[in-house]
Amino acid sequence: MTIFQNGLILENAPMLLEIENLHVRYGNVEALHGINLSVRQGEIVTLLGANGAGKTTTLSAISGLVRPAEGEIRFEGRSIHQTPAHRLVEMGIAQAPEGRRIFSTLTVRENLNLGAFTRHDPTQKAKTLRWIHELFPVLEQRHGQLAGTLSGGEQQMLAIGRALMAHPRILLLDEPSLGLAPLLVKAIFQTLWEINTTGVTIVLVEQNARAALKLAHRGYVMEVGRIVLDDQADALLANPQVREAYLGGQATGE
Repeated sequence: MTIFQNGLILENAPMLLEIENLHVRYGNVEALHGINLSVRQGEIVTLLGANGAGKTTTLSAISGLVRPAEGEIRFEGRSIHQTPAHRLVEMGIAQAPEGRRIFSTLTVRENLNLGAFTRHDPTQKAKTLRWIHELFPVLEQRHGQLAGTLSGGEQQMLAIGRALMAHPRILLLDEPSLGLAPLLVKAIFQTLWEINTTGVTIVLVEQNARAALKLAHRGYVMEVGRIVLDDQADALLANPQVREAYLGGQATGE
């Protein structure tokens, strides 16, 4: 099936991820108030919103790190919201968390190997590792170096590479540009585009709304645990409310 046509997702691409009426609570505090969203195979979908909007909680629910109080999450039509996190990795859902969360006292290679803990075919793991080295050559150069001694940009590459070692169908990314210089941000987003062209679906949480919307096909805007707007990425870039709230009020061509 052809998924892309003139750079856009075809409407008949199969649905990969569906969230319906999702509520998540931390004790007595409700963080998500019945959100609904969907992601088709091959898409890049971004979640935008201020701190505390519920973006990270949404990713955590998808990856099985928090349990919904109500609602349903489906992956390829199968209900997964009660599935253990390690089983979700085996099914093809991997996450690169906010703050990178690398193992600083292990080497780069050891971190990458841990990302493949659910895979048992050494030939396929080696193939994936070669691909990651093509995406991020610095990781091959630093393979024996302790991860904690890497620069911030290199650690972000390692976090993404570790998630890719699981050979995911869908990659969840939480603030990949956080704390990085503009040139590194551009390089990271270019690599995310390259990853997506291989068929990996991406759900992206990102404070850099302009960069996220230029990369993504569609986007959702979240406010205090609710989705208040969703549209094609180019339409959100042109939306006056989105520009005022997340793009500094600037026109998209600036």
